[in-house]
Amino acid sequence: MNAPATARAPGKLLLVGEYAVLEPGRPAVVMAVDRYVTVTATPPEHAEVELVTDLLDHPVGLRRGPRGLAVCDGRDAGHLAGALVHLAAVVDTVDRLCTESGLGRVPVRLTVRSELHRHGVKVGLGSSGAVTVAAVRALGGHLGIPLAGEEQFRLAMLASVTVDAGPSGADLAAATWQSLLLYRSPDRDALLGRLRAHGVLETLGAPWPGLSVRLLPVPAAVSVHPGWTGQAASTGARIGLLRRTGWRGSDDHRRFLLHSERITTAMAGALLRDEAPALLAAVHDARRLLGELDRRTGLGISTPLLTALCRAAQEAGGEAKPSGAGGGDCGIALLPADASVDGLHRRWTEAGIVPLPLRPCPPPTTRRAPRTPARRTIR
Repeated sequence: MNAPATARAPGKLLLVGEYAVLEPGRPAVVMAVDRYVTVTATPPEHAEVELVTDLLDHPVGLRRGPRGLAVCDGRDAGHLAGALVHLAAVVDTVDRLCTESGLGRVPVRLTVRSELHRHGVKVGLGSSGAVTVAAVRALGGHLGIPLAGEEQFRLAMLASVTVDAGPSGADLAAATWQSLLLYRSPDRDALLGRLRAHGVLETLGAPWPGLSVRLLPVPAAVSVHPGWTGQAASTGARIGLLRRTGWRGSDDHRRFLLHSERITTAMAGALLRDEAPALLAAVHDARRLLGELDRRTGLGISTPLLTALCRAAQEAGGEAKPSGAGGGDCGIALLPADASVDGLHRRWTEAGIVPLPLRPCPPPTTRRAPRTPARRTIR
């Protein structure tokens, strides 16, 4: 009998590089934070595959078929969204890996507990990425499949692109390496094509052009403070809208990528030097760049609450910007080490913004630099 296995993965905040990181090889700085999604893999009680989340009052049962997983009860079809669709994608991807490796597919129940929601609403901390990585770890442990950090990330990415190849995977990287990272994304459309043509095992061990992950130090010269607007926003929806604007590939797009690369590289260098003025300047420049993108595309990145969040941070002596796709969710403020955090939080609360008591994720006891995994057979 396969032993129960539990794994957790942290949420994230994007410091700079939003929208540019969607392009393969373009950088963003992303920070793992100390709120987690926990997934436990156990034998199921009724169906072949059962998905359980604290956001639903009953398990969703799935059955395996020639076209992958399908709900056992049609009334649950509407529930196969959010965290559940990512859980199902992990099970389906690991099923394919087992089949390609000559292993049998094992019945499983995945149970999720999330600290990345507030009163049942996601707060924009990368819950989809965290649940995907935690599920990969838990399912791998349950099946006795040893997966190193890079393999965890790659398997999570392959599951993710079957749901939506648009997002960059920065949340997956933060959840995997649990650190502050300079992240460059692989070509997800190419990965999805390769996955369909050659399968999971071959795609896991193939080169992934564009992918790069570099560990960065957590700064002491500034502190990072997230604030939640109370409004949930969909990253995937804004990415889809951006694609429909025709902006991608335009001269404006190319200029945006160059400016974003400059800002992100400057922030990475400032983190290595622990230099407060340069870090604040990078956040200031990133906010202005996102504002220009918003004006040219009409994405609705900025909202009145996010504008108030940024203004309050400047009044407190720091700088702030939306974190992620915008349109709601979170913004982040950077304050010099000697600035008043209480003053910032008071201003936010008065504006209707919820300060989130988050810190950079404590790093695991061992952190290895990412590398391309050698091609091997899972046994």
